[in-house]
Amino acid sequence: MISIDLVPRLGPTVADYPPGSTFGPRDARTYEFVWLLRGSATWQWDDVLLPLAPGKLLLVRPGMRDSFHWDPHTPTRHAYVHFTLTGHTPADWPLVRDLTGRPDPMGGLCQYLLWLSTECPPGWQTLARETLRLLVVIFVAGAAPADRAPEALPEPVVAMMRAVREHWSDGVARPIPMRRLAAAAQVSPSTLCRTFRRRFGIGPVAAVELLRLTRAEPLLWQSNLSMHAIAVQCGFTDAYHFSRRFRAIYGMAPTAFRGTAPESAPPSPVESGRLAALQSLLPGTHGRGSPLPERPS
Repeated sequence: MISIDLVPRLGPTVADYPPGSTFGPRDARTYEFVWLLRGSATWQWDDVLLPLAPGKLLLVRPGMRDSFHWDPHTPTRHAYVHFTLTGHTPADWPLVRDLTGRPDPMGGLCQYLLWLSTECPPGWQTLARETLRLLVVIFVAGAAPADRAPEALPEPVVAMMRAVREHWSDGVARPIPMRRLAAAAQVSPSTLCRTFRRRFGIGPVAAVELLRLTRAEPLLWQSNLSMHAIAVQCGFTDAYHFSRRFRAIYGMAPTAFRGTAPESAPPSPVESGRLAALQSLLPGTHGRGSPLPERPS
């Protein structure tokens, strides 16, 4: 857990510089976030030269000897905030992050910091410290899941999952026969099976069934739907068939699972296996539904 304190009189605020302005070299005494609102700049630290533009968030750390060279042709506006930090800190800090990713919240947090310092609502400094803490945590952790480069998957698998996503677009996770999966992947059934088993340890039909079963988890925990209704949403013809397959995978009946706290429940067969990369390509349940590559034109 980390805690943060603002450095008095050093932000969050905005500064306007005329063309060709410079700052430094200076020895940074505190942490500082810098993000451009207009113009451009080059940041130098030792032998690192880093171009800055709107949409980029820079973190300067104590002990760095750095300098800024602002846009030589146009006025530059940038925002900044200095702060101190105590608590557990990572060994490997990033230098810059992108503020334009979606649904990455860093851009919104930066805007909120500036709003707090301008409007000064009651307790704004406490809010600013907590906002900064969240910003640091997200900055260090990296991009949001939907903005990270997806795990490289074989093209037949990607094409197959595109068909699965389309087939489940109405929210019902129906089973899909092997021949249809292979046709979507544009390979033979035997080739698709080999690809899946090499990558995931199970075949494509079994993988799709696991993805269907995990869809029952939020329905069991966060709805009053009957077992029959949940079975239908997960693509099973009746509650008996659904319950039998659920018990085989989770080790307990879905009725017992419904009464089990999430922290005590058996692990998800997707997250405990190697299928998380597939689940992340689907909307709903645990993944965000990362965009699938478009079909080649």
